[in-house]
Amino acid sequence: MKKSKLSSLKLTFLMSLAIFFSIVGTGSYRDSSAGSDETYKSLKIFSDVIEEIEKNYVDEVSTKDLIQKAIQGMVHSLDPHSSFMPPEAFEELQQDTKGEFGGIGIVISMKKDLLTVISPIEGTPAFKAGIKAGDIIIKVDGEPTKDMMLWEAVKKMRGEKGSNVLITVVRKGESDPLEFKLERDVIPLESVRYVMVKPGYGYIWITNFRESTVDDIEKALKEFESGKDPLKGLIIDLRDNPGGLLNQAVEVADIFLEKGAIVKIKGRLGKHTNVFNAHPDRIKRNYPIVVLINGGSASASEIVAGALQDHKRALILGTTSFGKGSVQTVKPLRDGYGLKFTIARYYTPNERSIQAEGIEPDIFVKPGAIKEPDEKKDDRILKEKDLDNHLEALPFEDKTKDKKEKKIKKDKKEDSDDEIKDDENDGEKELRRIDYVTGKIKVESLISDVQVKRALDILVSYEIFKNLKG
Repeated sequence: MKKSKLSSLKLTFLMSLAIFFSIVGTGSYRDSSAGSDETYKSLKIFSDVIEEIEKNYVDEVSTKDLIQKAIQGMVHSLDPHSSFMPPEAFEELQQDTKGEFGGIGIVISMKKDLLTVISPIEGTPAFKAGIKAGDIIIKVDGEPTKDMMLWEAVKKMRGEKGSNVLITVVRKGESDPLEFKLERDVIPLESVRYVMVKPGYGYIWITNFRESTVDDIEKALKEFESGKDPLKGLIIDLRDNPGGLLNQAVEVADIFLEKGAIVKIKGRLGKHTNVFNAHPDRIKRNYPIVVLINGGSASASEIVAGALQDHKRALILGTTSFGKGSVQTVKPLRDGYGLKFTIARYYTPNERSIQAEGIEPDIFVKPGAIKEPDEKKDDRILKEKDLDNHLEALPFEDKTKDKKEKKIKKDKKEDSDDEIKDDENDGEKELRRIDYVTGKIKVESLISDVQVKRALDILVSYEIFKNLKG
């Protein structure tokens, strides 16, 4: 009875595949016929392998499991972003569209069959513990990830708030694996944060592209543009932004473009080929823009950066982006299964392929914190103020008062030095952009970020040069 049931299941599967291939075949009848013959021969071999394993394998096996694993292997062999998902995996994918979930706060992908961190989400347990983009996760709770599906790894790392998970990673430059014991937390999927860095210069940080991203950016711009100081320049931070919804990326780019293509999508089939174009804006935004990217900027964020770069609407600063330029679609299947597979590639307006190439910045700037100047070295240089009986800046200036002010400044400088030393002992504290208590961006941290500071200097310099005579 059992053997009969297995044979029936196998026969039904093979007949379904044969019918599928006969329906979707394209081209001339002769090509279809040749293709069908090859398909039939391959399916017969597949059937023979299953039958041989059922009869003679050392342990009893489930035909259903064999077929599922065969499909998973087939789809996974196409590219890292295609996958056959059992019901629990499909449910995990749908959960990603919700506002929050319990986990550790990292975006991961399969890179050369290795479970790789694309980016940690700032403010989450993974970020606070020091997990970095490029880390390769080799174990989750002691279980090797070598043969683990992406969805399985995601499921193992997610869980109830307050529960723990042990992550083991391999990092470039480290001789031994690193272990991180992380306490799961609720991971909010807030999309946009913003702040005025200095009067006239705005900063918008887009962490991912979700349903509310465009609305949040327009809210930020409205606040910037209606302030007492006119907006002279804007920094858009797309670093460690793993992407998200295509329509939101297109609409974000459209905010700053008046015409022309934003992104071109090209697939094998005509229905998977499309061009998204910009539209004239009701509000004219002519201020200069600097966009920040790095190796964690992927997919939708690369679309925005590429469009603004090709249209010469923004200067791109940072390091080369991730290079995820493929389009996936998700098809629900019977019994709760799902199929995610690649249907097209992204191209910038100037026909540059994003896939595996990434977006090259106009100005290459490595990340890091700004180092404080060496005051001791500066003290060795003799200056006019160090000479005995030097003239004061203004005639009849009170030298006694001047000495008191210098002492106060010196005391403040020493206090400031102590604070700097404390920060240096606190790892990456200087580079953290948000206050975890208030959830707001810390302007002082932004200014200490080399890439942000460079972007701000460029915008300020542009304003100065624009007003120069000659």
